[in-house]
Amino acid sequence: MLPYSIIMFLGAAGFAALGTAVYRGRTDLIHEYHQTRVQDKAAYGRAFGKALLCFALAMLLSGIVGLFAKTGSIGAAAVAILIIGLCIGVVCMIKVQNKYNKGIF
Repeated sequence: MLPYSIIMFLGAAGFAALGTAVYRGRTDLIHEYHQTRVQDKAAYGRAFGKALLCFALAMLLSGIVGLFAKTGSIGAAAVAILIIGLCIGVVCMIKVQNKYNKGIF
């Protein structure tokens, strides 16, 4: 599962960089369509950045568990951690969109 862990670490680094940039105010990295009704761009960026960091955390934890996978059950646990973490991140993004953009689309 070493290749899986490497892919997860690279993905986590990418999402962490993107999440940090958006958190610090680079809301231009988010598609303009998703910001049509956003009034407070700074708060929106912070909240959206946190949701992106959830993705990074899920990928990082999944990659760490994948490093120790000697059996199929531990490998399945790594994938389960990834899926659960990504679902949590999507729910966070939906909440942010509903709060700041008054809807998902």
